[in-house]
Amino acid sequence: MEISVELTFSPLQDNFEQHIIGFIKRLRSSGLTILENPISTQVFGSYDEVMQVLNKEIKTAFELMDRGLLFMKIVKSDRSAYEPHF
Repeated sequence: MEISVELTFSPLQDNFEQHIIGFIKRLRSSGLTILENPISTQVFGSYDEVMQVLNKEIKTAFELMDRGLLFMKIVKSDRSAYEPHF
């Protein structure tokens, strides 16, 4: 089963940039399809593989900071090739 996940990661502390950059770089190195924009990061792939990577990387990110917030949306389909038609 293919999924698409949208993540918005917000460390609630000073020096938050390094935490966001590190999180995104670790996701990039996972081999999954990753798309980024100024507001969120999208991850695409098989359910088991995406959730395994996210479980590990979210835990690591939270362990490396004092306080943080992560919003996550999951869609059951691979939306990586989506292009608006309007």
